[in-house]
Amino acid sequence: MIDIHCHLLPGVDDGPPDEATAIAMCRLAAQNGTTDLVATPHANSRFPYSPEQNEQKRLALEAAVGPEPRIHRGCDFRLSYDNIEAALADPSRFTINGGRYLLVEFAEAVISHGSSEIFARLGQVGLTPIITHPERNAMLRGNRSRLAVWIQRGCLIQVTGQSLLGHFGSHARDAAITMMNAGLVHVIASDGHDLEKRPPVLADCFAYVSDRWGDEVAGQLFLEVPRAVLESRVIKPPAPRIRHRRKWWAFWRS
Repeated sequence: MIDIHCHLLPGVDDGPPDEATAIAMCRLAAQNGTTDLVATPHANSRFPYSPEQNEQKRLALEAAVGPEPRIHRGCDFRLSYDNIEAALADPSRFTINGGRYLLVEFAEAVISHGSSEIFARLGQVGLTPIITHPERNAMLRGNRSRLAVWIQRGCLIQVTGQSLLGHFGSHARDAAITMMNAGLVHVIASDGHDLEKRPPVLADCFAYVSDRWGDEVAGQLFLEVPRAVLESRVIKPPAPRIRHRRKWWAFWRS
């Protein structure tokens, strides 16, 4: 499996506090079948983002861990004015392996009405947003039609594995299952932060997805699409299976 969202670098955000914990997280991931991890430190107002410092830490961690799991660079990009302007000026600064894919995290309380326009501007400089854990965002999980529109305009959706297993509560679990059934999920990742509460482990979720939706779907979500993301290949997902409800006034005018 390939995990494209994991807070793995020591001492840069709310992930592992030291290198020993980061090494243990890598080994735990490998023991559970993960061959590749993308280190995705936060890029937001609380945690300043330094790609140069992060790359030094990534290389040090890679040297300490050994050949597997392989550790790639990326970030957890908060959709804010400063970040957007920085990404437009230097598109590869925040992306996974310096390629086309950008993990995008929304604030929990506010979803900008201009998000579609922002995604279009990012697309103009060659970036493809991957919207992270919408099932955990109360403003997003109840608006599947909005997610479907973003997908139709080129975005991808990443769900947290532990959400499907109920570790983020029933609302996140139910939303994640509904998104899966509607074809709104393209990648499942761990969003790992530590060894216990939020470990970088995907094996249990892989088994759950394989049992409920089939081996082919599990292979797409945990391996094939994530590998295409690592390699910066173009991904064209199938159209979501969303039924748009007609407004009552549209019914009377029809």
